[in-house]
This record gives sequence, C-alpha cells and structure tokens, in this order.
Amino acid sequence: MDTVGSRRRLRGRAAVLAVVAVVALLASACGAGGRPSGEEGGAQPGLTPQSVKVGAHFPLTGVASPGYSDIPTGTKAYFDYVNAHGGVHGRQIEYVFRDDAYNPTQTSQVVNELVLQDQVFAMLGGLGTPTHSAVLDYLNSEGVPDLFVSSGSLLWDQPERNPQTFGWQPDYEIEAKIIGKYVAENFPQAKVGLFLQDDDLGRDAEIGGRRFLDRQIVAAERYTPGNTDVAPQIAALQAAGADFVIGFNVPSYTALSQLQSLRLNYDPQWAYSNIGSDPALVGSLLARFSEGAVTDAGLLDGVITTEYLPSVEAAGDPWTQLFTRVWQEHGTDAELTNFRIYGMAEAYAFVQALQAAGPDPTREGLVAAVEQSGAQMEGPWLAPYRYSEQSHAGISGVKISRIVGAGTEDLTPVQVTDNGDAPITPHPGPASTPPANGIPVPPTG
Repeated sequence: MDTVGSRRRLRGRAAVLAVVAVVALLASACGAGGRPSGEEGGAQPGLTPQSVKVGAHFPLTGVASPGYSDIPTGTKAYFDYVNAHGGVHGRQIEYVFRDDAYNPTQTSQVVNELVLQDQVFAMLGGLGTPTHSAVLDYLNSEGVPDLFVSSGSLLWDQPERNPQTFGWQPDYEIEAKIIGKYVAENFPQAKVGLFLQDDDLGRDAEIGGRRFLDRQIVAAERYTPGNTDVAPQIAALQAAGADFVIGFNVPSYTALSQLQSLRLNYDPQWAYSNIGSDPALVGSLLARFSEGAVTDAGLLDGVITTEYLPSVEAAGDPWTQLFTRVWQEHGTDAELTNFRIYGMAEAYAFVQALQAAGPDPTREGLVAAVEQSGAQMEGPWLAPYRYSEQSHAGISGVKISRIVGAGTEDLTPVQVTDNGDAPITPHPGPASTPPANGIPVPPTG
C-alpha cells in the first residue's frame, strides 16, 4: 500500500541515490586514481611511500615476439638491480608488463587494465607503431606519463597534441637521413632501391632517405605486415636495376628479403635499419623460414646498418659489462641479447627521469622533469636526447656500421641531426661511462 511513510522512505532513498550518482560522476571526470588529471599534488596512482608502479605492453607471444619479448625482461632485470640498491628516493620500482601479441585491439585492452586495474603511475617503453598508436589518445586523456615509446615513429613527438608521450630511440626519419647521406657520399653511382614496411615506419624513412638520395632512387617497394610473400617486391627491385637496397623493416622481413634474394640470385649491397638487423635474431629467423637450409646469419655479412646503443658482442664496452653483470645477478637463465640491453637502457633512462622528478613525484612532475632535464641525461645511448617543452623526440643520432660475423665494425663516428632539413654533424661529445655502482647520476638540467 502507498502510505505516507513509504513515500517518505522512497524520497529519502532517491536522495541518497542522487548523491551517490553525483559522486560517481565527479569521480569519472577525474584522471585514473580519482584525481583530476591536471591537478598538482594529491593521491598519485601507482605511488606509495614504498613503491612506484610502472606499466608496459609488449608482444610476448605471436609473430612479433621473437626478439621483442626479450626487451621487458631486460627492463625488469635493471629495475630489480636498482631495487637491490635501495630503489629511487627509497621507493621500489614495481614493473608490470602485459602481452598484447602485437595486436592493436589487444593493446587497448591490456593498457586499459594497466591504467584502471593496476593503476600504474606511468607507462614505459610500450612497443610498436600500430600497437602504441592505438592507445596514444587514451593515455594522454588520462594524464598518464607515456615515456620512451619503443618505436621510431614521429607520432611520439607531438607535445602540443600528446603532452604525456615521449619517443626514445632515433626516429626513422633521422636514421634514414644519416644512412642516405652516407650512401650518397660513398656510393654516388649506386642505383638505390627502398624496401619499406607499408606504414609510418616506411613513410617516415622514405622522407628521410630521399633528402640525400632522391636522384639515385630507382624503385620503392612496400610490403604489408603479415603478408610473408615478398617475392613481388624483391623481383621489382631487381627489375629496376637497384644495386643498393635500403630496408626499413622488422627482423622477420630482413630474413624474408634475404631468402627471396637468394632464390632470385639477386645480390645488391644491402643496408637495413637498426630495428631489422640484429644478427642473432635474423639468423634464427633465417634458419626457421628456410627450414634449416640456411643455418646462421652469414647472409648478413657485409650488410650496412646503424647503431645507437652498445651491443652484446662489444665485451669490452663498459656499458655492456654493466648490463652483463646486471643480467647475471637479476636476469633469467637465458642469454643476454641486444634486445635485453635495449630494455635495460630504457630502464636506466626512466630511473634518471624519476630521480629528476624529486622525492615526492607527481605524474605532471615526471613529464616536466623529462622536458626540463632530459636532454642532459647521460647513459649508454650514443647521442643526446632532444627533449624539451617543444620537443619530445628521443635520441638524436646513430653511427653507421657494417655487420661482420656476429658483430659489427664502425664505418663512421656517431652522427647527429634533427628532423626536416637540419644538418647532419659528427657528435662532438665523448662516450659516457657508467657510474661505479651502475645507478644513474641524476641530471642537472
């Protein structure tokens, strides 16, 4: 029966529900962790007096997992090393990385979990152009620092549009510029072909390469990721008379392009971007794709490539020695690889950024620290960063080298540049060396 008392109780319950709804609406307007994303201070997601939580997405399974799945294991080993030495400002680094199988839809799902369920303080080194671009807007709208993306796309350097996101490695445009200049100066009569991944990777690289090689380029062939038949592209390069081919592609397509060239008896001088030229990984892919007909990376002997980090084969390099010690103390039983060194180098940079953010870091403060002092950070990278309020671009250069056996030999000193028509110049600074304890010295910028 609808009595006066029951109507009062209903009105009272409705009022309570209205208050709850308003509170929920206000909470939803806040950044992750229930704090307005632009507000300084207050509770920081993923941060306690004892710990700071960092997230990442990587292809731990699937076609892109060979090599790339090593990267977060290197990052974790270095963070564990730092934790064993007291952490950063007394906080232990908790590193959570999830598998996205190099699938943008899955990337969106796992990054959503990292932000909303795991409540990470920051993202570090999310891998891949198609995958990370799927979460770019989300991370920036949530105010999550999105540091040191593992990709050379120009997408990560848009500070006005994406103020939380920073690149890390040399972008594909400047790498291609430096390769292009080297080829133009040392192979001026070469007929150049381009073998490109048909996405931002290939497009950015072609822009850079044409700055010095436009008149020498006789063909530009593109492959679609996932389509393993590259016979039409290699045949077209051969038909165009290209006697020098530059590849900007992932490692599996280095192996596929080499095997197809072998079938066609096509033997140009090859140059590959750093991302596609790791001898150990490409050698294993050659063996797999050829079903054992090719047993190692011998096809890569004499291939020209670039480097911006010390390699695992450089046993005398002090950074390689540090990372070898870190891996022995905190890694798994698997061997140290160049991909694990890459992960450790990103972790080393992140520790410096966290140091610079101070003993009471905020998400906003971490971003500001990279903008203000990132260009002064020193580590295993061979060229300085380009970070500032106006630039979120990463490492500024590479050196040209030649693959010889399992290692490389230098062909040039480290060369540095910026995007567009910025000049290419030798890097004047000496190589840095790690501190005795292997923990970064905070930047002073």
